[in-house]
Amino acid sequence: MREQSAVRTKYLSANYRIIDDYGHHPSELAATLQTARSLKSKRLVVLFQPHRYTRTQALADDFGKVLQEADMVFITDVYAASEKPIKGVSGQTLIDAMKPHGDVPATYLPDLKTAHHVIGNALQPGDLLITLGAGNVHEAGTRIAADLKILEEMRALMPAGEIDGKLYESMNRHTTMLVGGPAQYWLEPHSFYGFAFLVNYCRERGIPVRVVGRGSNLLVRDGGIRGAVIHPMGGVFSEVSVDGRGHVTAGAGVRLKKLASVAGGNGIGGFEWMEGIPGNVGGALRMNAGAMGIETFDQVVRVTFLDEDGVIRTRERDEIVSQYRNVPELRRNFALQAVFKGKADTAANIKERWDASREKRKKSQPIAASAGCTFRNPEEVPAGRVIDSMELKGSTCGKAAVSEVHGNFIINQGGASALEILTLIEFIQEKARDERHVELETEIKILGEDEATF
Repeated sequence: MREQSAVRTKYLSANYRIIDDYGHHPSELAATLQTARSLKSKRLVVLFQPHRYTRTQALADDFGKVLQEADMVFITDVYAASEKPIKGVSGQTLIDAMKPHGDVPATYLPDLKTAHHVIGNALQPGDLLITLGAGNVHEAGTRIAADLKILEEMRALMPAGEIDGKLYESMNRHTTMLVGGPAQYWLEPHSFYGFAFLVNYCRERGIPVRVVGRGSNLLVRDGGIRGAVIHPMGGVFSEVSVDGRGHVTAGAGVRLKKLASVAGGNGIGGFEWMEGIPGNVGGALRMNAGAMGIETFDQVVRVTFLDEDGVIRTRERDEIVSQYRNVPELRRNFALQAVFKGKADTAANIKERWDASREKRKKSQPIAASAGCTFRNPEEVPAGRVIDSMELKGSTCGKAAVSEVHGNFIINQGGASALEILTLIEFIQEKARDERHVELETEIKILGEDEATF
């Protein structure tokens, strides 16, 4: 980091260091990376923005050698500096030039506006990130530094082990539809206290808050979700217990299939309808999820939740209004845990109903990635029947398709974008309105932005 004026420290903590350096020539990069190595970080992560097409083309091999000094490399597209593009010359040129000289992991990130999402998500405690180049590459480091400061403050204010978190976690890893851009802050509390702290911390600072379980009834737009996405898991949120009265207590993060399995294993029936629902307790409570003629709140005894004032409260079933796929109180408050009721039964009877539920799902629902039923059922006719009548099964938009098995399921055939799914949804809605005079409202929850703004 040759001369002091060329080096800017963007962020420094016990866990991370982010530095910006003006270097854009192989010899400058070599000096910078050599000095960076002397700082003894666990990993040296580099984001390099090539400067000028002519320089990138002429010195590609030298750049390829020099960048081997890093542990992980990201390369943006070329900063033109008034030059006209040269066909075949891009950031990928340097990725290719690195390969003959070593096996340092290297990724081409052509869009600098979103490059920080990939890099920030890849950072680990002990890393030193250097942004290198004479263009505007410093903007990525500035964004990561600002968000990392907030994330580290959240961790520092809580006892060790209470919460985990990452920047820019891709929501396609956390939705059953397998699509969605990043969450600005992905937060995992492991206790009621940790959950309440995160909600209150964010509210006090004007950071939007969303709570997500397994993402089974969720479509996240390609631009991701600005603010905090809280995903309760581990600790009390993953615990299931059974008492002697046929009651099952489960945390918000417990998968419905696990709840049904634990109940059945203890001789408590009535939960078999949950076996094929890919969601968890928190989402099922919020949406009053149902199947096989049963709804979640048919079996609820009481719910513990975090209210709008940041206070943890418990309410009995008769104090909570539930509707078809909607529980108004849980639109404003966050479910933490619930007690459910079942009936004592034999293992044979429970297994018979479990197998019957599984078999029915196999025949009536697709196995491809989806968010469950896309549309609410109108009062006059089921949504699937409306879609069938318009002969839309198999209709596609890119990699999104209307399932051939069930018309009310839109599936991801592999690599679909949220935009493709939304376009297909709008096409179905418009056709149903024009041809059947039916308004199809989405049952899935749609979150996020079309383009990232964070």
